[in-house]
Amino acid sequence: MGAMSDSPSPLADPHIVFDAAEGRRDLVILGSTGSIGTQAIDLVLRNPGRFRVTALSAAGGRVRLLAEQARQLRVRTVAVADGDKVPALRDALREVYGAGEPLPEILAGPDAATELAASDCHTVLNGITGSIGLAPTLAALKAGRTLALANKESLIVGGPLVKALAAPGQIIPVDSEHAALFQALAAGKRADVRKLVVTASGGPFRGRTRGELAHVTREQALAHPTWAMGPVITVNSATLVNKGLEVIEAHLLYDIPFDRIEVVVHPQSYVHSMVEFTDGSTLAQATPPDMGGPIAIGLGWPERVPDAAPAFDWTTASSWEFYPLDTEAFPSVGLARHVGTLGGTAPAVFNAANEECVDAFLAGRLPFNGIMDTVTAVVAEHGTPATGTSLTVADVLEAETWARSRARELSAEATAEAHA
Repeated sequence: MGAMSDSPSPLADPHIVFDAAEGRRDLVILGSTGSIGTQAIDLVLRNPGRFRVTALSAAGGRVRLLAEQARQLRVRTVAVADGDKVPALRDALREVYGAGEPLPEILAGPDAATELAASDCHTVLNGITGSIGLAPTLAALKAGRTLALANKESLIVGGPLVKALAAPGQIIPVDSEHAALFQALAAGKRADVRKLVVTASGGPFRGRTRGELAHVTREQALAHPTWAMGPVITVNSATLVNKGLEVIEAHLLYDIPFDRIEVVVHPQSYVHSMVEFTDGSTLAQATPPDMGGPIAIGLGWPERVPDAAPAFDWTTASSWEFYPLDTEAFPSVGLARHVGTLGGTAPAVFNAANEECVDAFLAGRLPFNGIMDTVTAVVAEHGTPATGTSLTVADVLEAETWARSRARELSAEATAEAHA
């Protein structure tokens, strides 16, 4: 996993078009009530001649919204991960659809999204948050669907598994950073790439020292200066864990070694990432901060969707700034490079421990700096995992279960010591 291949990556290569079907594309949207899902649905509704949604899945916390989406899009199937929410979903569907209208099929349970990912469609948008998106990612690839991947965690924790299944060009990244790299890479040959430059806004705490971060609050961490996202991703952006995950993702997607993937802080979030070529030129992909463009790339590539995102007003003056990353205050990127280099189950341990620590922080059980302190301790205890092609889904799940348990234990110990 450490060296760059002489041949293009089997994943997101913009020069390769996987099943570039003409006409309207049938889509399955996983995580439809979340930030990515709702924005994707807005794009679909504005482009009825381009896209048709056949199925939706959600965790089950917003059944009324899921029912309204199903009615708007006239989908065949809806799914909820929480089986206990089926009665409420059915009631919401009846209310939204009205008397006499047939309701869509309802699937429920932890495997429902995975079943939808393999259903008959052109493209699966995986907008699920967290490593629970791995099984749907693998199912979509195995079924031969184009995968618009917003669920970076599934690639992080199951990199070798995902790469083994993905056909050339089958994965189109939806992260703004990786959609930017995807587009910039189209301008040159892979052999001419010197480095990838992933931009970071710096989050709400840019410029603060580690000491100044010790007592920041939940509300402060959730006040992202440029992006509107869910709470977990917003906290990950505050710790820059999100950027660490993106470094691992870029390595897996484009087969670029970690020492040739750089992170630079760009507070305006206008430039979403850059590619530096061997002749010294750097190509940047830029739009105002908005996920409409990356989502449209994921759903429509190789065609672009007109007016998917706002454009710059070049008649208005603006300043674009770039700063080096403060690795002392934000050690998450360095730790991510470490676990990415280790490979095997190490990235899964990193991701799972972080998810538990973010939950503890949001619940007030762990201080902000305690997130990375705890994740670092869990990764160290995990040690050096077995690597290679022998990784299985069972290995990933076992490592995640251990990491979550150990992170909860260490978080509880830290809380007890703080109150002693």
